Amino acid sequence: MVFKEQTFHGLEPEMEVEVANRARIEAAVANALAIAGGIDASDVEVTMENDQVVLSGTVGTVGEIERASAVAKAVEGVQSVHNRILLGGSLAEGSP
Repeated sequence: MVFKEQTFHGLEPEMEVEVANRARIEAAVANALAIAGGIDASDVEVTMENDQVVLSGTVGTVGEIERASAVAKAVEGVQSVHNRILLGGSLAEGSP
């Protein structure tokens, strides 16, 4: 089998190192939320969009929403946090 040298037309594909770094940050934030006091993060999802950590899901109180942001911002490697967490039941109240 003959392999030819890789050539790229336009932008190079995303490097595996960048993907691994995003996954590491997501895992670190999720772990920090899981062990942080004052928050039940069992229904919180952590993802990365570009270089921003995105928190989504539901918690029981406004204080937990604020605490989740503070915990996520304290994790090494996090540049910014977008908090989309809702109060538990917020979605159910609007449905018929």
